[in-house]
Amino acid sequence: MHPVLLQSVPQLPEFTLGRVFTDWGLDPIPFVLTVWIAGLYLWGVHALRRRGDSWPLGRTLAFVGLGMGSFLFATASGLARYDTTLLSAHMVQHMILSMVVPLSLALGAPVTLALRTLPASLRRVLLAVLHSRVAKVLSFAPLAFALYVLSPWALYFTDWYDASLRSAYVHEMMHIHLVLIGALFFWPLMGVDPVPGRVSWPFRLLLTVMTLPFHAFLGVTIMGQSTLIAGDWYLALREGPMGSWLPDAMEDQHRAGGILWATGDLIGLVFFGVLFAQWVRSSMREAVREDRRLDRIEARERVAQRDG
Repeated sequence: MHPVLLQSVPQLPEFTLGRVFTDWGLDPIPFVLTVWIAGLYLWGVHALRRRGDSWPLGRTLAFVGLGMGSFLFATASGLARYDTTLLSAHMVQHMILSMVVPLSLALGAPVTLALRTLPASLRRVLLAVLHSRVAKVLSFAPLAFALYVLSPWALYFTDWYDASLRSAYVHEMMHIHLVLIGALFFWPLMGVDPVPGRVSWPFRLLLTVMTLPFHAFLGVTIMGQSTLIAGDWYLALREGPMGSWLPDAMEDQHRAGGILWATGDLIGLVFFGVLFAQWVRSSMREAVREDRRLDRIEARERVAQRDG
């Protein structure tokens, strides 16, 4: 098994931080997705502005720059070149795809943009999808939360991860899966787009806080494992030419668990802060609207008393 495996794996030079930013390659599926999705979004923004409507620049930067840019970085940069060689490199990629990309895409409000720019027939189709039973079930907050926190356990403690190392197709589908599951969970919580599954502000904050111990527990579990994840694969790599620079497989696994723990909690806390700030602004806007409503009622009562 080892000779066949070694023949199928490209022999990479020693991993360095510089190679993350200089050693790029383009896989067809993620590259085509990036070009089409970012292109359609920019076309929508252009269509809005052409008819005289405005669209916040921040949303465009969030969707195209941070969202699709992070997706391309995770799947085409040097990080992707080493994601089947180092579990730690894969784990950085995992966190970008499952947290940074979905959060950034949600901030870009693409559903709102589509509803404002699509022809009437396509807009009706989109609305039908958003209001379908399937969409409501998948976006049901407890289900989305369960899928989000359990998927990594299924990935690393079943044969799924090992299959992703040996099959390019499974590998690419895993990347897309991470983004989709993250989107199912984070999109309704962000509350920018009119998607099903949105819940009250306190429940959004509660769900966000509840993800933190799951990331920590999974990270600690991976760090404490005495058995290697995809051990046959990683040990075989160390028997080939790359064995001269590859770190100890268990040491790299410990590093990967630490990355999952630290980045999961960090991004989760940042998201919690964003949600809390949005809640405060929403409450302030609601208070202003309520004050205006009461002022109008008082004005009408004064007019009625004067006329009476």
